[in-house]
Amino acid sequence: MRVKSRHHLRSDEIGAIEDAVASQLGVDLDGDSYEFVELRDSAFDVVLVDGQPLVFYVDDEPFLTVRGANEHPPDRRVVTVDSGAVSFVSNGADVMRPGIVEADDAIEAGDLVAIAEEAHGKVLAIGRSLEDGSDLVGDAGKVVESVHHVGDDLYGFGV
Repeated sequence: MRVKSRHHLRSDEIGAIEDAVASQLGVDLDGDSYEFVELRDSAFDVVLVDGQPLVFYVDDEPFLTVRGANEHPPDRRVVTVDSGAVSFVSNGADVMRPGIVEADDAIEAGDLVAIAEEAHGKVLAIGRSLEDGSDLVGDAGKVVESVHHVGDDLYGFGV
């Protein structure tokens, strides 16, 4: 991933990011420095919080990266998958309904969500929900589309 441009964010831009992440996920970022990084060969732009790629933009919406969600575990918009789904989700697969053991009922179709594994609660991926939270657990069908996962280029950015 190549950097096209980067600049420090103004306080109003920082406030908008912190407010969005707090309202969506119940997470208080409270970093000391925020730097916006526009990437040349990526669908995403990244925000470095204290030098770490903790936030990214998906369709102009700020959301935690996988690293960000593991550093600041979200209280809301979490979909939990069973151990059988871990290897698939970690490799970028979409999430199928039978692999989900729990989902936040407040999730609405189209929301970005953090996808965590059941045993330790670690976030494996970020996805877009195709159904409301109350409809995510069940027997069949793809219900979360993978956007960013452990091991992809964005996960490796800045390491």
